[in-house]
Amino acid sequence: MTAPAHLPPHMPHQPPAHAGPPHAVSGYASPIPVVRTHLGHAIASEWTKIKSVRSTVWTLVLMFVITVGVGLLLAVALGSDDYVGWPLLSGGFFGVMFGQLCIMALGVLVMSSEYTTGGIRTTLTACPHRGRVLLAKTIVLFSLAFVTTLVATSLTALIHSSLLGDQDVPVYAAQDPLMEDSIENGELVATAGHWMGATLGASLYVSLLGVLGLSLGALIRHSAGAITTVIGLVLLPLLAAMFMMGESLESLRDTLIEFSLLNGLATLFRLPMEGDETATGWPLLAMLAGVTVGALVAAYARLTSTDA
Repeated sequence: MTAPAHLPPHMPHQPPAHAGPPHAVSGYASPIPVVRTHLGHAIASEWTKIKSVRSTVWTLVLMFVITVGVGLLLAVALGSDDYVGWPLLSGGFFGVMFGQLCIMALGVLVMSSEYTTGGIRTTLTACPHRGRVLLAKTIVLFSLAFVTTLVATSLTALIHSSLLGDQDVPVYAAQDPLMEDSIENGELVATAGHWMGATLGASLYVSLLGVLGLSLGALIRHSAGAITTVIGLVLLPLLAAMFMMGESLESLRDTLIEFSLLNGLATLFRLPMEGDETATGWPLLAMLAGVTVGALVAAYARLTSTDA
């Protein structure tokens, strides 16, 4: 075979550099449809992860059993005793007080467990938008905690209403500011505001604590440390106030009790530990929401400023 006449004899014939194999096409078209991801995909991913972990189910079941169980035991005990001077739905506070610990721990583990196992690298590789990952986790955790707590508190409120609603109340109790709107015709009643505080308000409170735990898990990235911190935020102000003796510390003691998170929860159930006896607890709930948002902002800042 000889080279074409227009080429020098020593140069073999070569195809143009841009030529490709027969039937070649420019560019590449994937046979798999490419979908532009959005927040919904991140939420679906986080929901799949949280529901597939066995500890999530057991934690929520434990919270439900504690909240309803303690409320039921207290309602049975109060029903067999004389009038104790509490609004009708107030006994539900004690069940929620213990049950909230489960949600706080769950909130921490939703975030910190991925750092423990190294799964956070896979999550951030699949979804490089770190703010979207944090928001998806927050939405899934808050929704799950809110629905579960709302069912538990509503059932507890129904139990107290049915077992204690016909309890006879002394005449003098109607003069108590704490009870003036809880007594009607000599019997305990619960107003719409009481129901809202003991169910909706308490559920928002517990859900916000779960998100606060999630934020601390993202900041501390160690399960035991984050759980200890969030429990300390809830209990430490009240415990510290209990050991402040003397008149010189009275003002500080009262302030710590009044603005403690547990007092906010108790006030939602019309059992204030300190402050205005007629307070509803919603302002303290708003304070908790502000603290939680601040912790989320700090968690976002750290998540976006580090490698993982």
